[in-house]
Amino acid sequence: MTKSKNGYIIYEGQSMIDGQEIVVIATGLSNNSSNDKTGSMVQTWILCKDIDPREANKLGLDYSICGNCPLRGKAVDASSDRKLAKDRACYVAIYQAPLNVWKTYKKGGYDYATGHDALALLGKDKLIRLGSYGDPSAVPSYIWDSFLASAKGRTGYTHQHNLVSTRYDLCMKSADTREEAIASWNEGIRTFRVIKNVDEVVKGKEILCPASAEMGRRTTCDDCKLCSGSSINAKSIAIVSHGSGAKYVA
Repeated sequence: MTKSKNGYIIYEGQSMIDGQEIVVIATGLSNNSSNDKTGSMVQTWILCKDIDPREANKLGLDYSICGNCPLRGKAVDASSDRKLAKDRACYVAIYQAPLNVWKTYKKGGYDYATGHDALALLGKDKLIRLGSYGDPSAVPSYIWDSFLASAKGRTGYTHQHNLVSTRYDLCMKSADTREEAIASWNEGIRTFRVIKNVDEVVKGKEILCPASAEMGRRTTCDDCKLCSGSSINAKSIAIVSHGSGAKYVA
């Protein structure tokens, strides 16, 4: 199979969440992403190495890449006719890009980028989305440090709050409640919160995502870059739940 120059394997090894084997693949390196919201950002896909991502979610094996994120849904038995977990609120359509990337990987369609210099060169002058699918905290910090060394910017979100690999300087803390968000702000940590309606935004502390429909899609993530973690001085971000799983948001 001809190797893709638009994507590279940037990590293959143990998950920092549970030690299971995962893989991280960066795409959009030569051809810009077609995502209308994120714009021309490099996408990074954090996947279970040897399990179809649909099956991993259905059976709860996606814990290796998503940890305790409540948006994963509830695992079901292998005998179930369901394709994915029950009550899944995550907006990522697993059967689209994550599945396509995983299949290409299993067919040997990507080369490896290994070592600091190779990763830094790959990410040079790029805007990078950490965890287009999967939680960036599942990946060793040194991978992100190398990949971002010469990058122009990044966005990222994490639900893992007790790992040595959790990086609030790089990622927004995903807060599930107003109370959790307030406690995080008191610790100097910026948050990203999924809400049911615009009235839930905490004035003076949060703003609605400028790239959201509710804000008229006035920008894209690659131009905005507000979801860059606590290393920048800015208000926290909230977004109204969207997609087919929106009804499952608590």
